[in-house]
Amino acid sequence: MSTKAHQSIRLFKNPVLEALTHVHPSLPFIIWIPVVAYLWFQSRASMQLDYSAIALYSVLGLFFWTFTEYAMHRYVFHYDASTKAGKYLVFLFHGIHHDDPQDPTRLVMPPVVSITLGIAFFYLFKVVFADNGTPFFCGFIVGYMIYDYIHFAVHHFRPRTAWGKALKEHHMKHHFIAHGAKWGVSSMIWDRVFRTMS
Repeated sequence: MSTKAHQSIRLFKNPVLEALTHVHPSLPFIIWIPVVAYLWFQSRASMQLDYSAIALYSVLGLFFWTFTEYAMHRYVFHYDASTKAGKYLVFLFHGIHHDDPQDPTRLVMPPVVSITLGIAFFYLFKVVFADNGTPFFCGFIVGYMIYDYIHFAVHHFRPRTAWGKALKEHHMKHHFIAHGAKWGVSSMIWDRVFRTMS
């Protein structure tokens, strides 16, 4: 990882708003690990879910994250907006990353966004799965954290494993060659399913 200081593209004149667009990569871990640990504990202690149900729904939540990641990247982050306001919003939440893909402070989701989306997904999963929605959400958030850190790693580190090298190549091709394909970051599963590998 380079130690050279990176000059970020400024998005807002207001210093508070600008500060909110920069995130230290450790922050998702600091925010979400205590939440996931507490909710997993509550799944057993308060909701009396079986360990097998907790494990099953956690794995299902993790798998569902891989689809959510793919769908959000393809249809939300790369939304083809037709209005000036729409184009600006797309640029704010993802276009900036394509203009400056090596900015280390804009590779993980800002907490104001991740917490808001997290609350919405938590209640959605509770509606759909009742108490089992809690471990489902935990697996989903673990998937999100894996995504955030893989995304950071493929931009700033040289992978040593074949899997890591394949993910880095996949994502770098999305950035620099196949802009309309290769939507998965932590997984290539859905690119293969939906034939968007190239």
